[in-house]
Amino acid sequence: MNRKTGTDHVLPAGRPGVALRAAAGLLTVLLLSACQSLVEQSYEPSVSPSQNPQIVDEVQKNDPRAQVGAREHPRIVASYGGEYKDAKTERLVARIAGALTAVSENPNQSYRITILNSPAINAFALPGGYLYVTRGLLALALDASEVAAVLSHEMAHVTANHGIERQQREEAEVIASRVVSEVLSSDLAGKQALARGKLRLAAFSRNQELQADVIGVRMLGEAGYDAYAAARFLDSMAAYSRYSAVDPDSDQSLDFLSSHPNAPQRVDLARRHARAFGPEGATGDRGRDYYLAGIDGLLYGDSPQEGYVRGQTFLHGTLGIRFDVPNGFQIDNKAEAVLATGPGDIAIRFDGVADPKRRSLTEYIASGWVTGLQPATIRPTMINGLEAATARASADRWDFDVTVMRIDTQIYRFLTAVPKGSAALAPTANALRASFRRMTAQEAAALKPLRVRIVTASSSDTLATLSARMMGTDRKLDLFRLINAMQVTSTVKPGDKVKIISE
Repeated sequence: MNRKTGTDHVLPAGRPGVALRAAAGLLTVLLLSACQSLVEQSYEPSVSPSQNPQIVDEVQKNDPRAQVGAREHPRIVASYGGEYKDAKTERLVARIAGALTAVSENPNQSYRITILNSPAINAFALPGGYLYVTRGLLALALDASEVAAVLSHEMAHVTANHGIERQQREEAEVIASRVVSEVLSSDLAGKQALARGKLRLAAFSRNQELQADVIGVRMLGEAGYDAYAAARFLDSMAAYSRYSAVDPDSDQSLDFLSSHPNAPQRVDLARRHARAFGPEGATGDRGRDYYLAGIDGLLYGDSPQEGYVRGQTFLHGTLGIRFDVPNGFQIDNKAEAVLATGPGDIAIRFDGVADPKRRSLTEYIASGWVTGLQPATIRPTMINGLEAATARASADRWDFDVTVMRIDTQIYRFLTAVPKGSAALAPTANALRASFRRMTAQEAAALKPLRVRIVTASSSDTLATLSARMMGTDRKLDLFRLINAMQVTSTVKPGDKVKIISE
């Protein structure tokens, strides 16, 4: 959740109707006075990364289509949490993409590359040379050749004019249906409004995907990278999909697989074409050492601006607040709100709005933003020394508890939803609001983001000892294997470099 998630006129509705897995979807439905489509019809998400950082003016001079990219660039950056600024990582991506540009069908194209500050796993491009890769993808990749495999695949879509073909096909349909946006005004800098949205990029056809795979593998080999990296990363993406699927509330709408379906035949095809460059394991450069050095310290998961999830607890050092969800609940920290789901189709939404007028909290609850509100249930109260108010609401098949709390000119809100008549509403809402409090100065100072750390295995290390050092997950071994592309039978030997997630 961002530092400030809205203003007093940008409010969620308490009514159900749009499902995002049972009750969770109910609390994601927003009635936003500032709601707008994130991407207009002219947006063409041609997926293709490469590099050689250029200023925007230079990019636009070289490509008349850059006006489209220039217009959409700020929205894309805001959608994915802003730019991730780290000189070492930027140099790494530039090195990889630059090698691919030199062997592309248009090596004279200039590009502007942006690393997006998002844990999602994605890479794509806008017309005019605006190229994007998320830090989440960089964290998953095992080496430079795997990142090159993703980027070369996306560049292939562009050089093969797949984006133009797809755009022509989609213009005959309702283009708006390919975009799902949840845009929420957010005054992150105190002055400038940013938007966070979700993009569901329309999929290329099966033949286009296979053609891009073939071109991408060729580019990999000609650039001197391990041509088998494409097949390896497709396997890693499949493993990532299986890992994420274990979490029923996982939202992959920003991720690569939402627009790039995986299939076993694609892996087989990639390996078959890679053989043109030599046998597997003895062909091309993987670039592992310099890649791991380039991502050592890479931010992982939630960014400080959106707060952190640690087990059953949400903590936000900048806002200085924290709360706990009951055991058995899973927290999903989104930019616009914190969502949690639990047994029995119980869902929780937490967010905040600015209230510079400091209105009465009982009047605020009754101001019209909660559908199905039961006015007689509105009660003022105190929660851990904070002014607060509570109420009940009911709509369709759901009962709600509404709790609001004030800290200075900010109002924080809990919405708890249960199936109508469920006895779980009161105990869940009571435990939730009782846990909400200000963080101490010591707690805030001790709160640190998670990062990718590169460690060298010692003679006493095993998968168990190394994965035990992982933080921020209760599936330590599963995540360790995922980010290191290890199988159940994999082992480590002294001197091996591996990724772990820690502060």
